[in-house]
Amino acid sequence: MEAKKIRNTFIEFFQSKQHHYIASSPIVVKNDPTLMFTNAGMNQFKDFFLGNDIPKFTRVANSQKCLRVSGKHNDLEEVGVDTYHHTMFEMLGNWSFGDYFKKEAIEWAWELLTEVYGLPKDRLYVSVFGGDVGDNLEKDTEAFDIWKGIVPENRILFGSKKDNFWEMGDTGPCGPCSEIHIDLRTAEERSKDNGYDLVNNDHPQVIEIWNLVFMQFNRLADGSLKELPAKHVDTGMGFERLVRAIQQKSSNYDTDVFMPFIHAVEMKSGKSYGKDEKTDIAMRVIVDHIRAIAFTIADGQLPSNNKAGYVIRRILRRAVRYGYTFLGFQKPFLHELMPLLAENFGDIFPEVAAQQDFIAKVIMEEESSFLRTLENGLKKLDQIKEEMGKTGSQIIEGKVAFELYDTYGFPLDLTSLIARESGYSVDETGFAKEMEVQKTRSRAAAEQETGDWVLVHEEEGVEFVGYDYLQSQSRIVKYRQIKDKKGDRYQLVLDRTPFYAESGGQVGDQGWLQSDGERIQVLDTKKENDLIVHFVDRLPSDPKVVFAAQVNEQKRRLTMSNHSATHLLHAALREVLGGHVQQKGSLVNEDVLRFDFSHFAKMSEEEIAAVEQIVNTKIRENIALGEQRNVPIEEAKKQGAIALFGEKYGDFVRVITFDRHFSVELCGGTHVPATGNIGLFKIISEGSISAGVRRIEAITANAAEAYINGQLALVKEMQELLKNPKDLKKSLEALMQERNELKKEIEALHLKEAASLKTSLMQKALQVNGMNLIIESVKLPSAEALKKLAFELKNEVDQVVAVLAAEIDGKPQIAVVIHEDLVEAKGLNAGNTVRELAKSIQGGGGGQPFFATAGGKNLAGLPEVVEKAKAIFAHQS
Repeated sequence: MEAKKIRNTFIEFFQSKQHHYIASSPIVVKNDPTLMFTNAGMNQFKDFFLGNDIPKFTRVANSQKCLRVSGKHNDLEEVGVDTYHHTMFEMLGNWSFGDYFKKEAIEWAWELLTEVYGLPKDRLYVSVFGGDVGDNLEKDTEAFDIWKGIVPENRILFGSKKDNFWEMGDTGPCGPCSEIHIDLRTAEERSKDNGYDLVNNDHPQVIEIWNLVFMQFNRLADGSLKELPAKHVDTGMGFERLVRAIQQKSSNYDTDVFMPFIHAVEMKSGKSYGKDEKTDIAMRVIVDHIRAIAFTIADGQLPSNNKAGYVIRRILRRAVRYGYTFLGFQKPFLHELMPLLAENFGDIFPEVAAQQDFIAKVIMEEESSFLRTLENGLKKLDQIKEEMGKTGSQIIEGKVAFELYDTYGFPLDLTSLIARESGYSVDETGFAKEMEVQKTRSRAAAEQETGDWVLVHEEEGVEFVGYDYLQSQSRIVKYRQIKDKKGDRYQLVLDRTPFYAESGGQVGDQGWLQSDGERIQVLDTKKENDLIVHFVDRLPSDPKVVFAAQVNEQKRRLTMSNHSATHLLHAALREVLGGHVQQKGSLVNEDVLRFDFSHFAKMSEEEIAAVEQIVNTKIRENIALGEQRNVPIEEAKKQGAIALFGEKYGDFVRVITFDRHFSVELCGGTHVPATGNIGLFKIISEGSISAGVRRIEAITANAAEAYINGQLALVKEMQELLKNPKDLKKSLEALMQERNELKKEIEALHLKEAASLKTSLMQKALQVNGMNLIIESVKLPSAEALKKLAFELKNEVDQVVAVLAAEIDGKPQIAVVIHEDLVEAKGLNAGNTVRELAKSIQGGGGGQPFFATAGGKNLAGLPEVVEKAKAIFAHQS
């Protein structure tokens, strides 16, 4: 059975059991501070388990894109080395939200695996939770008794909390689980050892394929367990492992999920899979990582140096490094796998096929950049080994190895590999210490202690009224304390709130809660999953009273102007640049709007002006806001509403329209009642932020007016400085021409001085041991003049060694130039010399054996440079 058929069979099976199919949520998590990436199929249903939201369907099934490369579930270092770990993987799952429980989940799992997929019953083992003293939990005898009616007892194991109690993180929904394992060993191997003894013992052929989690508890911040409002079922089956079992392969990578990609890498590299362990690992790393990279970019997360973006950049660089080191790829290659990826996964995950060219462009630029970095890092490593050769040391210091990792992206294993090839080793203990220092620093910066919720009033659902009102009468439903680098603060949940929670690029509202003369400032409003959370610096004296919740109207009004302007900007960009333009990110606050979009070229001044003109025309037309709430998603699509890649939309959406022929978008943000309220729109910058993504920053309303007035004031100042000329531009051009002519005159004078200085220096040359030594202090106008003088001396003085200690704009610089013949005959090295001399001016430098320069801080050290240089070369023989 082919992989695609296996996936479809799973979905169809549970649809026959009255499950509703739910599309995968984005792999990049938004509105959940505990996660960067979706790491399990249950992530999008977390609010149902916690009781924060009511599910539309009590039975659902799906295939969820997951990524596990950070935090508790981190499999990155195993990926490619073994046969079954992955970064990105598909999680097939079925869920019950307060509907069926253990009996149905277990019986259906067995039915699907054995009767539908036809997996042999005598190769399957199951495990159930064996209890835990620390959590005061007993054995899961209910699950054991159900399984006992299906399989022999000698195929049922009691597992530990580690193996059979599932938790998504340090806090949150959790519960006992029952795992199904399969023994994929050969008949000969099975005759030697009982598979029962190999379950959960990291045997590569005795693996877990399905985990049936029975959600019963919520892990609180203090570590205790609290019963959930209702019991749920959350199952997760690794698609790649299931395919391996059905297709009877010894490795996930031998299935048709991965083999088309491995064949493509074989063709590109000219190497065969299955011949050498190192090249095999490299190919597995590449075909695994390309999925993680592409799916994450498709969902809106671009590679970067921060948080989730850095994780993706790290995965991409790991793939490039394996290709470079073991497969000989010295040019970008990963992006060439995108057509194959779109072909194989475009049906179940259409966002990849829809953005194929964009994703390939981003990957290619990242590859090119890292390959340059890799080359620079290798040069740096060569320098390190050269320096070590002088000391006789064979161990690269941990601090140096960490610098290669931190600055050049060299993983420790790459540095160790290259070191071993040259007979060196790496102080891995020292590296680990440096890494721990960085991690400790990062943890301290990001550390937040979050207390448990304290219930004030019974929760009956949270109502957001902020589209229609800026104030409301509200009660606190619950609150909790948080501690971070900003100090002690509190989070409040209100039963009714006008405060917009940060989402879709729009910042959260600020404002006040007032009651009985007490005024509590709302510092920020954010979403945690679908919960609206208000941040305050202190608790009210009586949390149980009714409060007047008031949004800061000025801040909201300016933010709405900028948000509505982004919709007009998006439509204008598509009109001017083309329909390929897609929003890739945004920031909307009261001061500025930032809009990221897909486009592969710098916008011309004419294009920027055209976009500005269109937006301002639409503002002057004073187009009324069209707002439709709770529109069926399919109806919204028929209206032509633009949806953003990487956003998870429900069955019903909100549609925002400014002229149905111009701008129609799905959006949850707040907007002006009519475009005329925006006042004025002005683009202040346009530039690239990554491959294929441009960024426009713009301002509206008061900020745009202030900007224009500031520019006019600047022009007026310039006119006054130039004595109010009739033609300002012509006067400035004349001034620039005069400046250029004066500059040429100064350069001519400098050349004349330099020629005179050169003659003087040549006359001072001393013959010492077959060398013409020129060691002098000089004063020059620029570093370029110093370099030019040094090279002229080298070209005009035979067997020259020149050390020039220069003062340039009040700062010390040194240039050392040595004739090539002396470099070879006497073993002289300008780079080594200049590094030694630079110590006298508290600086550093380097270069080539025949020419090197250095800069520093201590101008008073230049005379010492001259004396030290004379001493160095006086002893050369």
